[in-house]
Amino acid sequence: MAPAARPETLRLAGVACGVFALACALAPVDALARTSRAHKPPPAPPPPAVRHLPYPELELPFQVDGGQYAPVRWSEIAGWAEDDHLAAYQAFRVSCRPISAQKKPPADVKALGTSLRDPCQIAKGLELSDEPKAKAFFEEHFFPVRISKLGEGEGFVTGYYEPIVDGSRSENEVYKVPVYRRPSNLFVRGTTQASAGLPNKGQVFRKIGRRKLVPYYERAEIEDGAIAGRGLEICYLREQTDLLFSQIQGSARVSLDDGSTLRINYDAHNGFPYTAVGRILIERNIIPRDQMSMQKIREWMEANPNEADELRRQNKSYVFFREVQLSDKDEAVGAQGVPLTPGRSIAVDKSLHVYGTPFFIEGELPIETAQSKNPFRRLMIAQDTGSAIIGPARADLYFGAGLDAGKVAGRLRHNARFVMLVPKSLDPVGRGRKLPVPDDRPSEKIAKLFPQTAPSPRPIEVTAATSSKPAATSTPAPGVAQTAAVAAPVPLPEPRPKVEAVSTKPVPRHLRRHRHYR
Repeated sequence: MAPAARPETLRLAGVACGVFALACALAPVDALARTSRAHKPPPAPPPPAVRHLPYPELELPFQVDGGQYAPVRWSEIAGWAEDDHLAAYQAFRVSCRPISAQKKPPADVKALGTSLRDPCQIAKGLELSDEPKAKAFFEEHFFPVRISKLGEGEGFVTGYYEPIVDGSRSENEVYKVPVYRRPSNLFVRGTTQASAGLPNKGQVFRKIGRRKLVPYYERAEIEDGAIAGRGLEICYLREQTDLLFSQIQGSARVSLDDGSTLRINYDAHNGFPYTAVGRILIERNIIPRDQMSMQKIREWMEANPNEADELRRQNKSYVFFREVQLSDKDEAVGAQGVPLTPGRSIAVDKSLHVYGTPFFIEGELPIETAQSKNPFRRLMIAQDTGSAIIGPARADLYFGAGLDAGKVAGRLRHNARFVMLVPKSLDPVGRGRKLPVPDDRPSEKIAKLFPQTAPSPRPIEVTAATSSKPAATSTPAPGVAQTAAVAAPVPLPEPRPKVEAVSTKPVPRHLRRHRHYR
């Protein structure tokens, strides 16, 4: 090679060596980058939702004390499409009159509260004359829920009616049984003498003087004349049985001996709980349970007048009436203050339900005869109450006035299914979606590591320290192993030594010796 080309060659060789060295230096970095891209860790899971305690105040679904409910579809209600919804709509509008008239409704702690005001305001101005539109009204403004007592699948229904009895304004040889109005010395806390329709449950007192209160007279005392001669008699009836059934039903039509009709309605009671005389007859094996009816009770009382007095007085409850200005064509007035509709009005537990609430009741009831099982599928309106009507799925069906209505009502003591119509403003399904759900359950792996098993009960070991009786020896059966453990007596702690406290008497001040130091 020429001497002039040697420096250029050396320079190029140096550049090549530098490029090779740089490539060797960068090769591990590139491989590491490729490896890191190939083994990139997955993204971290989102942090668990933080629970804010206490929970925020949410609009909870309504609750019926002692009851359970489940939403259903209209198509799942047997007999809903075949019912006469127009008759139910007319009864519902009657209940809506006092509901819509309340300008400032009080806060109601019951399940539906004041939610019926919305559909009642719509029904107030909606005059319907055909059945399909009435059916569409309920389906548009209500939400159906099947309701029953907690732990049960069905409810219970009975029947009631308005008796028609004979009477007179004055006492005579035929009419001797007085019908009393509310006495002036009957006292219920939270009410006054001017209050109309006192509660049919709770304590009732009798005033003695200005301050002393004692329980009011029971039925036997009143029948024996405890309040007679005080001008409380509204009229007089023929038999005590007529008065008893009028008190059970809560109202009556009295056909007076002068040809006129007197209408009386519930006003107060004496504070004692109602005792069903029919149940007593069943317990005494006088009338079989499957044959029990109000007609059977009346027949037995008429055939056994002396025993009837004792049976009647087993029911210490006594009802006082008030006279109401109704004609013969008017129906009885329920506890809501509106006329009842035969076949559409029911009495419910007023401590749980709101008057005006629609209930669809489905069951097999003896409507035609005592042994028949007629399909009963009807939309009813809650407009009344009674002291024996207790529970979320308990109703008394009103059948009208007279003997025929009494026969049908007296046969009813049957189970039935209840569907309560809830205004859509209280949709429990929509409210339930907003409630917080509980934390997820631990995985199966974690559950196996920390099994939750109930501790096995420890056998009771009888020792000399726990029993003073000698243990009875028994011969074990052949083939049975003895697993009883013998426990050693538990040592008792040694008693503490009795140490008498040494008391030093204080030295009088003038006898103390003082040493003076210089």
